[in-house]
Amino acid sequence: MLRSMLVRSASPVKQGLLLRGYASESIPNRKVVILGAAGGIGQPLSLLMKLNPLVSSLSLFDLANTPGVAADVAHINTRSQVSGFMGDDNLGKALEGADLVIIPAGVPRKPGMTRDDLFNINAGIVKNLSIAIAKYCPHALVNMISNPVNSTVPIAAEVFKKAGTYDEKKLFGVTTLDVVRAKTFYAGKANVPVAEVNVPVVGGHAGITILPLFSQASPQANLSDDLIKALTKRTQDGGTEVVEAKAGKGSATLSMAYAGALFADACLRGLNGVPDVVECSFVQSTITDLPFFASKVRLGKNGVEEVLDLGTLSDFEKEGLEAFKAELKSSIEKGVKFANQ
Repeated sequence: MLRSMLVRSASPVKQGLLLRGYASESIPNRKVVILGAAGGIGQPLSLLMKLNPLVSSLSLFDLANTPGVAADVAHINTRSQVSGFMGDDNLGKALEGADLVIIPAGVPRKPGMTRDDLFNINAGIVKNLSIAIAKYCPHALVNMISNPVNSTVPIAAEVFKKAGTYDEKKLFGVTTLDVVRAKTFYAGKANVPVAEVNVPVVGGHAGITILPLFSQASPQANLSDDLIKALTKRTQDGGTEVVEAKAGKGSATLSMAYAGALFADACLRGLNGVPDVVECSFVQSTITDLPFFASKVRLGKNGVEEVLDLGTLSDFEKEGLEAFKAELKSSIEKGVKFANQ
């Protein structure tokens, strides 16, 4: 993603060379839609997607303030054409022809709130947006950012099933921020360059359901068990850390926008046929006894090409996995129940 952004001012030929072998004239046209584009995550995410040369059309939707965001972003001298849409009456126009829909819509967390506290508000928003996606762009990839992801992804799946449009390969819960945090925290303690670090994060996207697999981190560092436990806890509580630091003025918006842009870029590269694009995501899965689970996923022209297994876990990670299964199962069932009310 960063490399894609850094080539934005390069010549078309140089851009093509930098974009993993694409000649500039062969980069496919891709329409990306952001639902909730005027919000705390939506605005920086709109900026980052405008910087991505894989995007040819950027459609920004929100209930209010979208024209200003769209006008602002549209002045940036990059490839994509920007359109802004405001209000429910224009939701269909925003979605038509989409290749990728990113959903950061909803209310943010405030101090003392858990992701589940957001459920009653954000669940209804996600359900309505999913109904529109099923109607206007049923074949688009959908990247769910709206929390609680452990429940909103199942809500979208149930809506799509009712509409007869559900394709499990095309629905993703964006858990990339957990990976971003795990990489950052690990690099700091392992004293290695963060750009070289990889840490898979599995499970879900809330509290103890977030399980970073530091035993599989690369490059490997000889960290103590206590330090691994502390890094795990900090990764799980990363969202709360930001909410408390902002002291009631917001949640993790900038880092979430960055993570959302990273995962969207991976999805676009997969759609465009770039090989070996692997990212962690919360998807329909059979690698555990839970119907949805976050793990490494190989992305391709159809969305999910392969859900990769968990690999070898440490004893601490095995304990963590068993400890959160009931909570994750409950969150998934809560979303399914809401969607079918």
